[in-house]
Amino acid sequence: MFTYTLRRLLFAIPTLLVISFVIFALLDLAPSDPTGDLPLTIPPEVREQIRASLGLDQPFLIRYMKWLQQFFINEPINIFESLTGWQVGDGQRMRVLSWATRSPVVDLIVQRMPQTLWVVGLAYLFGILIAIPIGVISAYKQYSIFDQIGTFISMVGYSVPTFFTGVVLIVIFSSYLQWFPSVYDTNLQVTNVSTFLAQMRQMVLPVAVLALYNASQITRFVRASMLDNLHQDYVRTARAKGVKEKAVLLIHVLRNSLIPVVTVIALGVPTIFSGAIITEQIFRVNGLGQLLITAVQGADIPLVQTLTFIFAVLIVLFNLIADVLYGILDPRIRYD
Repeated sequence: MFTYTLRRLLFAIPTLLVISFVIFALLDLAPSDPTGDLPLTIPPEVREQIRASLGLDQPFLIRYMKWLQQFFINEPINIFESLTGWQVGDGQRMRVLSWATRSPVVDLIVQRMPQTLWVVGLAYLFGILIAIPIGVISAYKQYSIFDQIGTFISMVGYSVPTFFTGVVLIVIFSSYLQWFPSVYDTNLQVTNVSTFLAQMRQMVLPVAVLALYNASQITRFVRASMLDNLHQDYVRTARAKGVKEKAVLLIHVLRNSLIPVVTVIALGVPTIFSGAIITEQIFRVNGLGQLLITAVQGADIPLVQTLTFIFAVLIVLFNLIADVLYGILDPRIRYD
């Protein structure tokens, strides 16, 4: 297992380099100009000076190599210095800067990440905790009333887009019943019990929208995988040996059924960090999803490049984690 993991990590390096080149090239070739929003009265030579200050007067490969240096070397060193308080070198190193704010891109991401983790992370966690027992019971009691209701709700929750579900919940629980706020207050500071309760109240609607969508998707996979394993020979053998039904269901069947589900869950984890773009727009959650939308609208290419590449890194990482979990869940899977 260790050899396999090390081999996959080494293979991930050229993979991420190719992904970074593709992302950088696509966004660099996009028809966007950082001086496009400036007044037309600005002389062309001033526009060229602005482009030169942003480094756009240099060749493509030079800019790409500088971006790699800033992302893989300078930014990790800066994070290490901020965490430990130690200084590496003179501290005067180039960082990936936003064209719009001229602030370091990593600082903007770190500033927005807590809001996204609070809302999207909790929604994903609740979705998993809800989906697994519903999927198990639905498969075990196939065609029962519980199975039919659960299948119907999961079909609706997975088919209906989140922007529609969010608007419906806002109309019912914010406008009509006035139980929960419709706008997420990012500036709220949790300092006492009342502010903590206010934080929980404003998180209910966006978390409910995303949890319903995530639970609906995962429930379908859990139910299908459980049904596939419930009729296998090892289940009949375990029952013939007198193993209790609960042990057969929760130890033997569930463990093998989670193997394909792990892939779905692992590949969904990067969406926690990318943020639910549509849901954050509906409830005005000032997270990473809204940051990406703002960067795209403002043609802030360095911010878009960095965010997109971070999402790619997370996908590669959690793919590796899913493969390692396969060997833990199923002893028959051996990589070495």
